[in-house]
Order: sequence, then C-alpha cells, then structure tokens
Amino acid sequence: MPETIAAVLRAEGLLRADGPHAPATVRRRLSSWATLHHWKGVAGPFRSPALRSAIRLAVRATARPRTRKSEKAVTADVLERLLATCASDRLADARDAALLLVAFASGGRRRSEVAGLRVEQLIVEAPVPSDPADPKSSTLPCLSIRLGRTKTTGADADARVFLVGRPVAVLREWLSRADIVKGPVFRAIDQWGGLDDMALTPQSVNAILKRRIALAGLDPKAFSAHGLRAGYLTEAAQRGVSLPEAMQQSQHRSVQQAASYYNEAERRQGRAARLIV
Repeated sequence: MPETIAAVLRAEGLLRADGPHAPATVRRRLSSWATLHHWKGVAGPFRSPALRSAIRLAVRATARPRTRKSEKAVTADVLERLLATCASDRLADARDAALLLVAFASGGRRRSEVAGLRVEQLIVEAPVPSDPADPKSSTLPCLSIRLGRTKTTGADADARVFLVGRPVAVLREWLSRADIVKGPVFRAIDQWGGLDDMALTPQSVNAILKRRIALAGLDPKAFSAHGLRAGYLTEAAQRGVSLPEAMQQSQHRSVQQAASYYNEAERRQGRAARLIV
C-alpha cells in the first residue's frame, strides 16, 4: 500500500497497524469480505486459485514468526492473583471470579463459549471424592457443562466437560446472588450494580480479564482471554496430567497443538537447557 494512502487511512482511524498484517489477520478479513459478497449475491475473487496461491506464497516469504494469541499464559499462580482482586462483596466481583474460574477449570474455554454459556447447559452431577484414590474421603460438588456447538464440536455432539470443587461453589454463589435461574450465565452489570438480561459479548470477556490483569499489577498487553486456554494446558503439563486426559477437558481437536504446551513445559524443566547455569 502506498505510504500516502496509508497515512490518510491512519489519520482517519481506519488503519491501526504500522507494518504488514499477520497472515491470519489477512485470511480472516478476506473471509469476512467473501461472506459479505455471498450475502449480497455478488461473485468475488476470493475462491480463485490465483488469490490462494498469492496468500500461500506471501506466508512462506514473510519473516514474521507466528505468535500465540496470548503472549503469556494464565497459569494457576496468575489466576490466584486475579481472583484476589475479586475479594469484595460487589456483584461484579462475584461474576468475574466465577467467570475466571469456570473458564479456566472447564479446560480453558474460549471466550465465545464463556460468553454464550447458559444455565440450561449446566448439569448437576453426583459429588466426587476429594481424593480419587480414597472413595471414603470427603466429597466435592460437581457440575458438567454440555458444550453444544463450539469451534471443534458440532451442535449435535454430546461433548461435556466437568467442574469440581471450588469453581462449582463460586459459580453457584454468583448465580444465587444474581438470581439467575435460566438464560445467560454471565451478564453485563452497569455502574450502579444493575444486572442486564443479555449475555456478555466475547469482547467483554476479554476486557474483564484484562481489567483484572491490570488490577493484579500485571501487564494487560501480555495477556488475552486465550491465555486461560493456554494456561490450563500449561498447568496440566506441569502437574503431570496426561495429554489425553487434559484434551478431554480442553476439547482440543489437534494433538499437535495441545502437545506444544506440554513440550514447552517439559523443555523448561528438563536438563537440556541447563548445561550451563
């Protein structure tokens, strides 16, 4: 793009990036334009072999490394710092604590899945032993979440994930205080503490996380809502949870993608990187 045109677009607030866009950004925007053309009944060049070839060659030629959706993962220690900012009796604090715990403990749910979660998806399960090796130990509350349609599952799939213990208690406290018995689980709250009937947007979920990150004294630019998903798998790897078991909870479709978090955790703790310390 000529610099004169880029300068005009940037001055009007229509262009925010200083350099080339990431390949994923280009693909996403082309997909949006293709959908818009389809709705309008207009044929576009978006499926042409020439365009696809150009994108593929551009991706190969770029020196821009692929980065994670969240620079840093929200692991258990980070999560505890965020929850510490939700210690007051404000309704918004109860909601945010429940949102963070549910998103993390249910396998690192995507922000769209958290925003779209409904009471009707929550199924009360029988309490489970606090010590799986001792059936006679004290019990913990348990809920299952029917996921429905997600990025990796269809609407007719009976995919379920589980919540056990503290996340269940905090979620129930939020639902009780907000008097929510049906519909969206997580909703907007105005500045006077009034509860909206509408569900949060995925963007709001990300904003809530970043606000809690800032309150915890961390850098909001280093974290996004996807950090909860990355943090769940990273934490599972560090605690010795097997990859298949963690993937049942996270519902990752790609073993290669899920395994990357395990490989990084093992490499950081291994001997190969500690030859000179």
